[in-house]
Amino acid sequence: MENQLQIYNTLSRKKEVFEPLHPGKAGLYVCGPTVYSKAHLGHARPAVTYDLLFRYLKHIGYKVRYVRNITDVGHLVNDADEGEDKIAKRARLEELEPMEIVQIYTNDYHKNMQQLNVLPPSIEPRATGHIIEQIETVEKILAAGYAYESNGSVYFDVEKYAKDYPYGELSGRKIEDLQANTRQLDGQDEKRSSLDFAIWKKAAPEHIMRWPSKWGDGFPGWHVECTAMSCKYLGETFDIHGGGMDLTFPHHEAEIAQAKAANGHDAVRYWMHNNMVTLNGQKMGKSLGNAISLDDFFEGNHPLLEKAYKPMTIRFFMLMAHYRSTLDFSNEALQAAEKGMERLLKAVETLDKLESSATSTVQVAELKSKCYQAMNDDLNSPIAIAHLFDGVKMINSLADGKASISADDLKELKTLYSTFLFDLFGLQQPEQQDNANTEAYEHAIDLLLQLRQEAKANKDWGTADKIRDELSKLGFVVKDTKDGSSWELK
Repeated sequence: MENQLQIYNTLSRKKEVFEPLHPGKAGLYVCGPTVYSKAHLGHARPAVTYDLLFRYLKHIGYKVRYVRNITDVGHLVNDADEGEDKIAKRARLEELEPMEIVQIYTNDYHKNMQQLNVLPPSIEPRATGHIIEQIETVEKILAAGYAYESNGSVYFDVEKYAKDYPYGELSGRKIEDLQANTRQLDGQDEKRSSLDFAIWKKAAPEHIMRWPSKWGDGFPGWHVECTAMSCKYLGETFDIHGGGMDLTFPHHEAEIAQAKAANGHDAVRYWMHNNMVTLNGQKMGKSLGNAISLDDFFEGNHPLLEKAYKPMTIRFFMLMAHYRSTLDFSNEALQAAEKGMERLLKAVETLDKLESSATSTVQVAELKSKCYQAMNDDLNSPIAIAHLFDGVKMINSLADGKASISADDLKELKTLYSTFLFDLFGLQQPEQQDNANTEAYEHAIDLLLQLRQEAKANKDWGTADKIRDELSKLGFVVKDTKDGSSWELK
């Protein structure tokens, strides 16, 4: 069957036929970004991976509820239970309120996702908007006996949990090895074991982001956020949980433990993980200092970049590798992706010019079947793309008059390329990208004129004149009218 999707379940370590909890419906939760800096290539990979899954599930007939969270509190600098909150640290460095940092980088992330043509999720919850649900989850874990309070913080008791459930089942780690390879850390003597992790953390006096609880003022642990929000919007048992492979341990392992401790059963039926983006074989990420922001890619502003790359080139580059394989960045790989995408888009243009014949000498049905087989095999986009490249040879033969195609087959072939390139792979024709850029560009000018009008209303003539003069330098003529202002290019 064309819609018999198999996905690799990290928990079972094998491919499984996707059978949703509710017929015709699919629940998908993906760990979104911690919004304290610009999005980089590593952020693009899970975004594109699960956008592909979202699109494909809908294409084969499922009604999908896609939840992708925003982490805006509780993610500490060293990903453990000590140190400064990543967002609070950035707020201190930039002398802004934490929620200003959150808004700045959330807006920036959304802008980049739109540039990559990543569809917005069905629901995008923020951790700070679900403190009550997280406190309730902590209370349930405490009541079940798998957590303990210590000095105003609440810790998950890993060793107690491991007596009843297999801690480490997702990552393949054994509790005995973890115990042997950990040591008591300075400043963590309030824990019973160094394996334990905070599900509610007492706020130090200088900690800005804090909420009242029965244990005192504090903030949620990073891991408990996703457990609370996923179960709120998808139920105590839901279909798919996705995220980067680097989150397998401790984040997703902790999520499994928290859900079982709170509810007595597994929450997630299929765990999916995309692999890393690397640079010279090393993981690309902010913590290693080798991350290249998406804005840098789009503008060419980085010493490692030979030129600027369009968002669709980045997207196609991601799709040319299977989501579970490592994706190594290089200018050569990006330029190869650029040429490959151009070849496919050129084939679409050629398709529109073809005329049908009475009979077909090409096998459109076979090509279609191969493309769907690839996608049903754990979203194997590179194999599907390879089949589409094979189809380009068919299209060129038709254009050269070396083959013929019937009207029905021609319609099917056009639909196949439109469906895969635009609907599923999310690519855009160059004119679509240019139109989107033009629209954003026009909105920006309109916003500046609105700010100018507000300045004039406040008799701030200096600001009003500065906006007009700067726009003039850029080639715009601003005209004042009785109804406001208008603009045009010189």
